[in-house]
Amino acid sequence: MRPKHLAIQLSRLTPHPCLRVELEQYATEGDLAAYWMLAVNQTDGFEDLHVADLGSGNGILGIAALLLGARKVTFVETDKEALEVLHSNLQSLDESLMARSEIIDAHIGRDDVDFDAVDLIVMNPPWGVQTAKADRPFLELAFDSNASVIHVLHSEKAAHIEPVAKQRGWEWEHLIRTVFRLPPTYQHHSQRRGDTEVMCWRFHRSGDARLPQEESESTRKGG
Repeated sequence: MRPKHLAIQLSRLTPHPCLRVELEQYATEGDLAAYWMLAVNQTDGFEDLHVADLGSGNGILGIAALLLGARKVTFVETDKEALEVLHSNLQSLDESLMARSEIIDAHIGRDDVDFDAVDLIVMNPPWGVQTAKADRPFLELAFDSNASVIHVLHSEKAAHIEPVAKQRGWEWEHLIRTVFRLPPTYQHHSQRRGDTEVMCWRFHRSGDARLPQEESESTRKGG
């Protein structure tokens, strides 16, 4: 699928309502989601994989995985309004894609989430700006899972992610460095729009690096 085609499909989805500042809800734009998920597909291939989308919001990442051939996508979200939008967006897909989706209504860090059969995890977790360490339950759930690979979008300045991964035996590569556009979603935002540098990490099991050394800014083993 061409990037422009995927970006158009994702941009047509009803956006994340972004009503709860304490959950640090920010909508991932269609262009960025398409760019990132196509890069994930190129490195790991969604076809025939069971994918989990943690903190899925309106489902844009998981729906991209479905469109790119994932065998099944499990969406995990806790916010009522976001869940309503997620259901609506899934219903806008054809029946064959809807049949390959599952929604888990769970608050990550408080509720049990079973990921025994998941192959690949994608997430843009809360960054911990409003609530310190808000991303930790997401990272720990992913790194403690049986998934083979984890893709995470986070602030480029998030220096804590790699140590958390290293502690649990994961290695990593830097897949994409790009800009995340932040519209003035909440009342405390003073600017019309802000940009922030983000990194898309690929965390993998030992010996499963996929990026050529010169393309990955670091294929790190934590040693």
